[in-house]
Amino acid sequence: MIKKIGILTSGGDAPGMNSAIRGVAKTAINSGIEVFGIYDGYRGLVEDRMVQLHKEDVVGIQSRGGTILGTARLPEFKQPEVREKAVQILKARGIEALVVIGGDGSYTGALRLTELGINCIGIPGTIDNDIASTDYTLGFDTAMNTIAYCLDHLRDTSSSHHRCTVVEIMGNKCGDLTLFSGVGQGADILVTPDHFMTVDQIVDKLNSYRGQGRKQTTVLVAEKMKELNVVDLAEAISQRTKYEAKWEILGRIQRGGAPSAFDRLLGATLGCYACKLLMEGKGGICVGLHNNKLCYNDIPEALQMQRDPHPTIGGMIELLNN
Repeated sequence: MIKKIGILTSGGDAPGMNSAIRGVAKTAINSGIEVFGIYDGYRGLVEDRMVQLHKEDVVGIQSRGGTILGTARLPEFKQPEVREKAVQILKARGIEALVVIGGDGSYTGALRLTELGINCIGIPGTIDNDIASTDYTLGFDTAMNTIAYCLDHLRDTSSSHHRCTVVEIMGNKCGDLTLFSGVGQGADILVTPDHFMTVDQIVDKLNSYRGQGRKQTTVLVAEKMKELNVVDLAEAISQRTKYEAKWEILGRIQRGGAPSAFDRLLGATLGCYACKLLMEGKGGICVGLHNNKLCYNDIPEALQMQRDPHPTIGGMIELLNN
C-alpha cells in the first residue's frame, strides 16, 4: 500500500477545488497515508515547494473559493527534462502517487508523470465544463449561479432603460455556461459554438421581438468565437434595431466566490474516489460523474472525447425563448 501522496491544483482556479483537496486529504489520512500539498501546480512541484497536510489544515476549506494551494501554468512542463526533475523530487520525498485537480492541460501533465512511474489521477476542476469524460466539472455549477446573479441585476437596469443587453460568458470555446445559464435565466438569444447565429440573424430576431412589443432583451454570447464579439454586436444592434444596446463582459468574476452546495459535494466525492483508486494502484486516469454515477477513464481516452452538445436542452431554446 502507498504511504505518501501529493495533491496539486493546476490551470485556472475553480470553486470546489478546496473541497476536492479536503476529500483527498481526509480519505488518505484516515487510511494511514501521509499527504503533501504542492503549491502553485506543476511550477511548485519542480521547485519542490510543498508541505505535509494534516486534518486541521483542511478544516472548513470546503466553503472557500479558489484553491488554498494556489495554481499556476508551467508551459515548460512539456519538456522531458522538466518532468524528470519533478519525478526526482517526488521520489526523493517518498511520494508515490499524485492527485491533479485541473483541466485538460493538467491531465496531460498527469499522464506524462504516470508514464514515468508516478501514478496520477486527475479530478476535473474548471468552470468551463469542457471535459467530456464527466457530466459536470468542479466550478461549473457555482459559475452558473454567479452568472444568474449578474444577469438578474443587468436585467433590472436594462428593463428600466428599455435596452438590449449583450453579455459575453466564459467557457473557453465550450458553450455550456452560456447554454445552461441562458436557458435558466430566460435569455432571449443564446449564441454558442453549437448554436451559432450570424449578426443578421440576431438583428432579424430582435426586430421581430421589438415588433411583438418587447421593450427589453438579453443576448448571451459564448467567448472566443472569432465570428462574433459583443462590442461589434452591440453596435450593430443599436444601429439596425430600435433597441439601444449595451455590452457587458462578465470576465473573471465568474470564477470566484464560495462554491455552491453541489460543487462542495462533487469535490468531496471526487476527492475521496480519486484517493481510493490510487490506493488500488491505479494511475493515468481521471475521475468524473456520468449519469449520476462515479466513473473513471484513461486520460488519453478522456482527452479524445467530444463534449455532447446537449441536444435536449439545446432543442428547447426556441421553445423557451420565443
